[in-house]
Amino acid sequence: MKERSDETARALSAVVGQLPAGEARPGQLQMAAAVEAVLASGADEPSHLAVAAGTGTGKSFAYLVPALLSGSRIVVATATKALQDQLALKDLPLVAAALSRPVEWAVLKGRSNYLCRQRLAEMEALGRQEQMDIGAGVPAGAAGAQVRELVSFAGTTELGDRAELDFEPLPAAWAAVSVTAEECPGAKNCPQGERCFAERAREKAAAADVVVVNHHLLGAHLASAGQVLPEHDALVVDEAHDLEDTLASCLGADISPGRLRGVAVMARAALARLHKPADQLAEAALEAATRFELALSRAPATRLPAGLGPELGEVANLVGSRLGRLESALRAAAGGEASRFGAEGQQALRALLALGSCRQDLELCLAAGRESVVWVSGGERTALRSAPLEVSSVLAEQLFSKMPVVLTSATLPPGLAVRLGAEQRAVRELDVGSPFDFRENGLIYCAVDLPDPRSGRGPEPLHEELRQLIEAAGGRTLALFTSHRAMELAAKALREAFSWPVYVQGDLPKPAILQAFVEQERSCLFATMGFWQGVDVPGAACSLVVIDRLPFPRPDDPLLAARREAAGTAGFRQVDLPRAATLLAQGAGRLIRSAGDRGVVAVLDRRLATASYSGYLVRGLPPMRRTRERQVALEFLRRLAAGAEEAPRRFAGGP
Repeated sequence: MKERSDETARALSAVVGQLPAGEARPGQLQMAAAVEAVLASGADEPSHLAVAAGTGTGKSFAYLVPALLSGSRIVVATATKALQDQLALKDLPLVAAALSRPVEWAVLKGRSNYLCRQRLAEMEALGRQEQMDIGAGVPAGAAGAQVRELVSFAGTTELGDRAELDFEPLPAAWAAVSVTAEECPGAKNCPQGERCFAERAREKAAAADVVVVNHHLLGAHLASAGQVLPEHDALVVDEAHDLEDTLASCLGADISPGRLRGVAVMARAALARLHKPADQLAEAALEAATRFELALSRAPATRLPAGLGPELGEVANLVGSRLGRLESALRAAAGGEASRFGAEGQQALRALLALGSCRQDLELCLAAGRESVVWVSGGERTALRSAPLEVSSVLAEQLFSKMPVVLTSATLPPGLAVRLGAEQRAVRELDVGSPFDFRENGLIYCAVDLPDPRSGRGPEPLHEELRQLIEAAGGRTLALFTSHRAMELAAKALREAFSWPVYVQGDLPKPAILQAFVEQERSCLFATMGFWQGVDVPGAACSLVVIDRLPFPRPDDPLLAARREAAGTAGFRQVDLPRAATLLAQGAGRLIRSAGDRGVVAVLDRRLATASYSGYLVRGLPPMRRTRERQVALEFLRRLAAGAEEAPRRFAGGP
């Protein structure tokens, strides 16, 4: 085992030696050794690791090197598709270049991320049939123009991956050339199965040493009882603090009026292609979708009872019945067509699969018992949703009992592995810290003179505090808010107060607004939850991170309310507090992203210093110096701003 550990240390040193001023750090070496030991435990009696690796540790190399040296097939699951691409395009090539052995890796995404050759073939056939160009039957306007670009792209790409595009396609355009997992009949039932981009990605993944996926695809794998990912020997979950909520979503259901209308229109179009019009059945399904939308708008914003309650339950049953009739009509009309390889049969088969999936999700919500939560989500997209109250039983059965699992993140809640279903005796918890000098370079300021945010006082005191801090920093501020309303009120109150730009989330797409913030060093960026994690802006452009209030979850969130109820008197301690601590640490972690970064994290919520639980929250924050004195924070920021003005530097960053 010592020889293996020495090999891992040498390989890790070779990997980081390729980086500017790169050297293996103690925390990175400690983590790599722990990962190596866990991967060696095997499937008979697997052990597991939960490792917190602070900013600058280089945790991706600390798990990739022992993974590739293990001789096992490893799945690495990370939070987003962007992080998947970072591992595949940057980190894994560096590791492969340093190892003295051939290395194979693959990125695998959900089916809807790849072009569908069958959809493209059907459009081409329709275009020839109607003596028109490839645009026949596709969306009009900008979406139609993009479809033509996507058709051209299909002729040159080897992967068919949406991430290869140099533009972001409109939803209607991409939907015209792709299919979801629920619509796909599978390679054996598709005339393009042997040439399918998604199937080629799966084949490459099946032959790889490391397969990189995202949390949602891992969730789809678990929801299908192991039918999505190739066989593997171990699992590494990066950004593991997000895993529980993502899996709860994947193991539940989500039915919106738009989805119901979409499957009804799809079925109507398929019937028309078969020369078996069923307008009345389709219109009945569409009318039921409208009634469903109205019932959702009247439903309480709380956990729904078994059967969904009188009105919504009745309408949901009506929707299921009408979708079932449409499905039966389509199945009868298709006859043998649904199993043939013609365009009409393929369209009918996709519609049948989509109808069946929608009905199954409705039935799941209607039949939900005490172990699940069903509710109506509002906002921009109203939908009926269900989720399991806990995911530990699924993870215990399908993951922790079958293979070694490594959970890692910069901010990992204590006890996460056990809460997710691992046996306590099989778990090692480790915190390898960070190589950065947080105490010397950073300051956490808690604005204790502000009123309690629950007091009902207006936002003016907070805005004045924010103004003084931003002025002292000379801009260079990332201000994180717990709600869109708070962000918009602050932007409206303060935009006119400064001579430098104040960028507000929504003004530009996320990558573009981050690039503008980086390039215009004396600027501010006001943002909400999407920017609390995964944002990397090293250098003087981000010298001040402001957090408007402690990020406790909403008390009326039905899933969390049900978990609180299940936890009884420990609900706040087991549900709310760990979530707030993790998100607060993630937000504060936006400040120091490199060894030379310096700055202030200002928390404009006095509860961080005064509440009985404040110690729990503070322990999760980076180990910076702390102060309650505004003048201390202002003076620190002024010194940093003066230094930045005297020695301007350029910094690169990104999401």
